[in-house]
Amino acid sequence: MQKDRHSLDETDRKIAAVLMSSPRASWRAVGEALGISERTVVRRAAPLYHDGTLRATAVRNPACFPDMVPMALRIRCRPHRIAAVATTLARRPDTLWVDVLGGGDEICTVLFLDGAAARNALLLRDLPATAAVQSWTSHALLRVFPAGFAWNAGLLPKEFVSLMDDAQPLALAPEPLPIDRPLIDGLIEDGRATYTELAHRTGTTALTARRRLDTLTGGQVLRLATEIDLALLGVHAEALLWITVAPGGLEQAGQELGRHPQVRFTAATTGSSNLLVAAAAADLDALYTFLTDSIGALEHITGIEVTPILTTVKRTGLVRPGSI
Repeated sequence: MQKDRHSLDETDRKIAAVLMSSPRASWRAVGEALGISERTVVRRAAPLYHDGTLRATAVRNPACFPDMVPMALRIRCRPHRIAAVATTLARRPDTLWVDVLGGGDEICTVLFLDGAAARNALLLRDLPATAAVQSWTSHALLRVFPAGFAWNAGLLPKEFVSLMDDAQPLALAPEPLPIDRPLIDGLIEDGRATYTELAHRTGTTALTARRRLDTLTGGQVLRLATEIDLALLGVHAEALLWITVAPGGLEQAGQELGRHPQVRFTAATTGSSNLLVAAAAADLDALYTFLTDSIGALEHITGIEVTPILTTVKRTGLVRPGSI
């Protein structure tokens, strides 16, 4: 039975931050990065995974899957039915995140849809047939900027990431192999599955599974991830920023914001705005400072809409415990 945690101490937070930056890091590597013993890491981290405070998974890169349709939806709902709509969306296997926004009448969800037919079924059949849904806007994700994938809530210096034993230089995306599908499915279920477990799932050896995983992550086909309620890390103000950038400055803005310590996701999109940014700050004052100092300093930005996240129902493809 899962136990909801209400706080983590400083050591637990730093261990969680390292595992967010390097989800498959060994206990020894985590200890060496933080200057604590491997035994201490095991004693503290194992219970966090056991009770679901930390969860390891993986996310596919849609750019490496030509048939996949990555999309963000903003859905306006009848307020008294928003929980039901969010729950239904969270139960879909193709939703990556589901957040309730603003005044409690809007949901943002990111989906990796299995082709154009699945997209059309959602937009032309499923949403129109849902009485609780009042309106929606769709935004295709043109490019996801990967710099924010090593996000650690600002709890670790940048050089800590390079200390982890599974950090690798980026490589070209490899050609797909038959073992990729079961390997990726296994990692989505458990991002810290052993190589022996992955080998059993793929019908190969542990060494082959390890080498293929290194190839997939090094080529950005797959992103390993650690999911945690950000409030446990001292993050109490999350918001989605819908930014309008002049086309000539879109790449630069996306790259710069993707590297910012208060940004956990950045993507270029279609729609009235063309850059979607997920920001995470300690409090509203820190969020304000980020907007005025960091966003305000960027050239080519012509507009911004800030939508606070009231509650998260699903994140990184995993339903939050107790949310539905």
